[in-house]
Amino acid sequence: MPQPSVKQLEAFWWAATCSNFATAAERVHLSVSSLSKRIAELEAALGQPLFDRSGHRAVLTEQGQRLLPATLEVLNAMAALGRTLDESPARAALTGHCRFGVGDLSALTWLPAFVAAVRQAHPRLTLEPVVDVGGVLERRLADGELDFAVIAGRSSRSELLSQPVGAARFAWACAPQLAGAGRLGVAALLQRHPLVTLPQSAGTTRLLDDWLLAHQATVHERIVCNSWAAVAGMLREAVGVGFLPAHWVQALQLRSVGARLPLAPLHYAFQWRRGDARALIAAMQPLVQARVDFSASPLLAGAAGA
Repeated sequence: MPQPSVKQLEAFWWAATCSNFATAAERVHLSVSSLSKRIAELEAALGQPLFDRSGHRAVLTEQGQRLLPATLEVLNAMAALGRTLDESPARAALTGHCRFGVGDLSALTWLPAFVAAVRQAHPRLTLEPVVDVGGVLERRLADGELDFAVIAGRSSRSELLSQPVGAARFAWACAPQLAGAGRLGVAALLQRHPLVTLPQSAGTTRLLDDWLLAHQATVHERIVCNSWAAVAGMLREAVGVGFLPAHWVQALQLRSVGARLPLAPLHYAFQWRRGDARALIAAMQPLVQARVDFSASPLLAGAAGA
C-alpha cells in the first residue's frame, strides 16, 4: 500500500481549512484538478474518504476530521526540519507569492517601509498587500485568502492566532471654523455636527463605542468612509467632528477637542492561521514587529487634501 506523501497531506490541510478548493489550490500553487488529484491519491492510500462530495461543496468526513490534527503535526515537523537545515542566508531567502492584509492607517504609515525591508531581505518573494477594514481582512485570512494580516485587536476567531505588534493613539479633532469648535466639548459637538468615521467593520469601532459608553455620549448623524485620508479631508473641510491619529491633528492644522477625555490607544496584532508553520510566517512576524510605526505619515497632507 502506498504511503501518504507530504505534498498530499499539505493539499489536504489547505483544502480542509480554506473556504473552498479554488482558494486552497491557489495557496499551494496548483490547479484545482491537481489539488483534487492529490487528495484522491491520499484517500486511496488511506483507504478512506476524507471529503463528502455529495453536496454543493465538499465537507470533511469523520475520518477527515480525525486526520486533520495529525496532518498538522506532520506539516509543522517538516517546517521545523526545513528551518533547521536552511542555515545559510541564501537558502533562508523566501521565494513565491505573499498576499497579506493591512488596514488603511497601516497603508498610510509603516507599510512602505515594511515592503522595502521585505524586498531587501527576500528579493525573490512577490508581495501583494491588500488594504481593507479589519473585519474584511480577518474573514479573508480565516478563509485562507491571505497569508497574514495586521489588524486592530486580537482575533475572536478560534482558527486564527494573534501576536501584538504595536499601538496607535488617536485624538478628537475638527476644523477651527466648525461652529462651536472653540467652546463645546466632543459630546456637544456630536449633537450639532456629523461624526465622520470609519465603517462598523473597522477596528476603531470598538474604540469609539467604548468612549461613547464611558462618557454617556450619543451620535445623531454619521458620515462613514473606509479611508483615513478621506476622513481627514472631510474634517479639514468642516464637514463634522471625528478622531484621527493624534500626530495628524497638528500636521493638518485642525483643532484638537476633548483633550480631557482622551480615547484609549488601539492595539494592533499580527494575525495568522492556526497551524500555519511555514517559514514565510516565521520570517514576516519579526519584520512586521520592527516596522510597525503609526507615527509615520508620509505625504499625509497631500493624501488628506486629495
